[in-house]
Amino acid sequence: MRFLRFLNNKSRNLFIISLFIRKRQLNKDVNYSDLIKNYDKLRTMNDTTKPQVRFITVDNEDEGQRIDNYLLKTLKGVPKSMIYRLLRKGEIRVNKKRTKPDYKLVNEDIIRVAPIRVSENTNEVSTKLSVVANLEKQILFEDDRLIVINKPSGMAVHGGSGLSFGLIEALRALRPDARMLELVHRLDRDTSGCLVVAKKRSALRNLHEQLRNKTVQKFYHALVKGRWSAKLTKVSESLKKNDLKSGERVVVVDNINGKESETRFRVLQHYQGATLVRAFPVTGRTHQIRVHCQTKGHPIACDAKYGHPDFTAHMNDLGLKRLFLHAASIEFTHPLTEERLKIEAPLDPSLEKCLKKLSKAQ
Repeated sequence: MRFLRFLNNKSRNLFIISLFIRKRQLNKDVNYSDLIKNYDKLRTMNDTTKPQVRFITVDNEDEGQRIDNYLLKTLKGVPKSMIYRLLRKGEIRVNKKRTKPDYKLVNEDIIRVAPIRVSENTNEVSTKLSVVANLEKQILFEDDRLIVINKPSGMAVHGGSGLSFGLIEALRALRPDARMLELVHRLDRDTSGCLVVAKKRSALRNLHEQLRNKTVQKFYHALVKGRWSAKLTKVSESLKKNDLKSGERVVVVDNINGKESETRFRVLQHYQGATLVRAFPVTGRTHQIRVHCQTKGHPIACDAKYGHPDFTAHMNDLGLKRLFLHAASIEFTHPLTEERLKIEAPLDPSLEKCLKKLSKAQ
């Protein structure tokens, strides 16, 4: 494996992950400890390759995108602040001319990027190889335009806020040949279920338009405290984000200064002391379903931010250790075929086990 010393960090990372996944697919034994050991040795090699000037030609898939957003996606590992500094100093140019961060790309634009040396933090990926490989079986739908995946609970959709590794980074490692992989929408870190990822810029634009026009339907399953009334079918309290002194962000009901929000509910099953509900968020505010449940006196099971401690303790006794909120299905129009698709994600086994332990009520 000496040839790997001549590859950059990203290439070595993708090679090791691809090797691991390939062996799993062929049902061959994988010596995971040796793989990690070799990976860590390779990671510590000094990259003596001198950075070079890069020229990037824009194609019609990326036309209309802001150059700052395009560069964040293209220049892996380069901090946002550095990209803005390079644009300001003229070290990134379009068609030999200086440009501003809000410039919108045109087909066949030529972007010149000055030599950049960035220290890549690949340690996080090296410890997540098995997680990356296991994501393959969570893919619910895939074609040349998009991927729909059943996101595991506990995994952030992207790196950031102290996390260098998220689901989108894992998918990029899993699909190293994909020219583009971008989130169409988001899910909270502790929420599981259907998540759509675009593989082409045209698909991303189309799906974003569907979201704006509210033609995408997302249904969630949540286990909440107490007996939810079948008559309570709509919650429309306005919501506002608040930043606490600790730095934690919470969402509160504020019908004066908050943003209009609406969630529709339907009872699926009453249990002793709990109710399984289906939630349809008409709007897409941060923590919307969780706060709307809380404000009606029915917090979601094991919600560390908005939950009820006694209810959480009871659910913990039943073996539930995660938020019981699951994006059960998503329905949208396919960007290319215009076929109406409905994708469903099965409940996590831990959620299924919890429901089986509860006693049904009339």
